[in-house]
Amino acid sequence: MPLLNSASRVPPWSLAVTSMLSVQLGAALSVQLISTTGPAGTAWLRLTMAALIFLALARPPLREVRRNDVPTLVGLGVATGVVSVAFLAAIDRIPLGTAVAVEFLGPLTVAAVRTHRPRALAWPGLALVGVVLLTQPWHGQVDPVGLAFAALAALCWATYIVLTQRVGDRFTGISGLSLTVPLGAVTAAVVGVPQAAGHLTVGILAAAAGLAVLLPVLPFALEMLALRQMTPAAFGTLMALEPAFGLLLGLVVLHQTPSPSQLAGILLVVLAGAAAQREGRRVPPGGRTAPHSELDVIG
Repeated sequence: MPLLNSASRVPPWSLAVTSMLSVQLGAALSVQLISTTGPAGTAWLRLTMAALIFLALARPPLREVRRNDVPTLVGLGVATGVVSVAFLAAIDRIPLGTAVAVEFLGPLTVAAVRTHRPRALAWPGLALVGVVLLTQPWHGQVDPVGLAFAALAALCWATYIVLTQRVGDRFTGISGLSLTVPLGAVTAAVVGVPQAAGHLTVGILAAAAGLAVLLPVLPFALEMLALRQMTPAAFGTLMALEPAFGLLLGLVVLHQTPSPSQLAGILLVVLAGAAAQREGRRVPPGGRTAPHSELDVIG
């Protein structure tokens, strides 16, 4: 695919950043759909539409699947379904900023656990401080059930990052997603179908299809491509930039002025993300190195 070939020639951090922007926009536009079909119903509809899109773009590599691939594929599929349901359930009960802050504990934990350089542990810690300053979870009342959903999303997202890299290394292009996203849709269907039943119209299905492109089709594809070229530690810390994008979009679109502590949080997560991705290049399995121009861009 020409698009995927072009994506493989750009810096991996830019793929991750584009993914974050798509996630933010997709989450914002999903609010109205959640009010109609519920968080689980919305997650199921988006994943189902995404599964159809991936199946149309890439043929499932069933003949390439080995027995030892099955646990990874099933694990990623289940994690995909659960994280989608859990995060939408969280933002249905608690502020988006708080939910995002808690969910990012997953990638940050991956970054801390998977790093092999003692000094690299400082970057997830710095990013965590920035996320706390950015989202200010101490303001307002927090629903404990919403927090529990966000914590579940954090656990599943950490699992998603690790397993996505494994699937991306095993299968070419985005073909692995044509296996895992349908599994995610089936997982979400367990609680999503009962919520969405009775609310399905042509307009709802069309809206779900459009949202599926923003989240999860584009982010999942870009994240898989990025994780082929970045370590989980770098990727996990870089993803902490997403709350900063949310705050900046709030300033531009909603005219929400950030406080001094929130601005300090933005600076901290940007610094941590930039430092982590600079040290986070990886050589894909087989010893292949990234194109020379890509390494130049990263530094």
